Amino acid sequence: MTLPVPLAPYASRPEESRGRLHPEPESPSRTAFQRDRDRIVHSTAFRRLQYKTQVFVYHEGDHYRTRLTHSLEVAQIARSISRGLGLNEDLAEALALAHDLGHTPFGHAGEDALAAMMRDYGGFGHNDQTLRILTRLERRYAGFDGLNLTWETLEGTVKHNGPLTSPPSCTIAEYVTRHDLELATWPGAEAQVAAMADDIAYNNHDIDDGLRAGLFAVKDLAELPLAGPVLHEVATRHPGIDEPRLIHEAIRRLIDRMASDLAAESRRRLAAARVKSAGEIRALGAPVVGFSDALAREAKDLRAFLFERMYRHYRVNRMASKARRVVQELFQLLLAEPECLPTEWRLAAAGAGTPATARLVADYIAGMTDRFALDEHRRLYDRYAPT
Repeated sequence: MTLPVPLAPYASRPEESRGRLHPEPESPSRTAFQRDRDRIVHSTAFRRLQYKTQVFVYHEGDHYRTRLTHSLEVAQIARSISRGLGLNEDLAEALALAHDLGHTPFGHAGEDALAAMMRDYGGFGHNDQTLRILTRLERRYAGFDGLNLTWETLEGTVKHNGPLTSPPSCTIAEYVTRHDLELATWPGAEAQVAAMADDIAYNNHDIDDGLRAGLFAVKDLAELPLAGPVLHEVATRHPGIDEPRLIHEAIRRLIDRMASDLAAESRRRLAAARVKSAGEIRALGAPVVGFSDALAREAKDLRAFLFERMYRHYRVNRMASKARRVVQELFQLLLAEPECLPTEWRLAAAGAGTPATARLVADYIAGMTDRFALDEHRRLYDRYAPT
């Protein structure tokens, strides 16, 4: 049995949190970061991830990853790595569970379509939309809009891919005037772990989904420097193993190899930096969590393979094309005719074609699941569909 690792000096500590925008009494039974995690799990936006695309639209099959299953897998990897590094795994878990909340229906195809529609109205990006959800759009609590998460969770969510050095998008720019998230610095180590756990999860699970969908075969992975040797090792150790077990065992080992390399390289960087607090990690000019150079090259080759053989496969392209048209047509109609919005949304609209209505329509569409977006498109465009 592995015993818990004590928190390292550079870990984020809930008792030292910079607090919430709206002050609240502390819980007697949960830390501030545990409460953040629980609020995310109980949010409407988190439940909707069940029917939001990872790569395949929800109705393509029951066993493909959705944004929800992906987020849970990222959280598991982030917890394990954080525990081994002596970081705060509750914060890492909260960040992992929140990182995809702002995604539109239909994955990146939906986001690209909505970004194009919003180009003249302040733009659209899933990272900005995540902050909108966490600070505005979730309306569950009596004393405030949003979830009123701690500074550390919001900072790590906004900067999970690193400092924001270019002018921030509209929601982030507005929020930091009230609650400075120090956009120009690296986030704490827990956020860096969550970001790398995201990379580990989607690289490996996209292999699984791509093989399941028949977009490529096991033999196509044999020449990849990361996946090939692992597949060969499993096949050699278990002669005659059937393909489903081969795939599962290989992916299990790939995740372990990537996570182990990440932990070892991060320990090396942390030791070299001699950081003694979470604040010192933020002050560094480079990340302290990352792969070794050798594994980073191998992961890049794997990503290039998936990009060519999966994300640009004609079947995925066709799904993406249909998804973009659904999002574009929904946006165009609802911006021109906001009276077609559901009542609570219609009452908040500021008139056809206005920037405020465009943002409202973007919020409405971004919150849709794949299933609801398809149904809503059918209701609005199919003359025989019930309204």
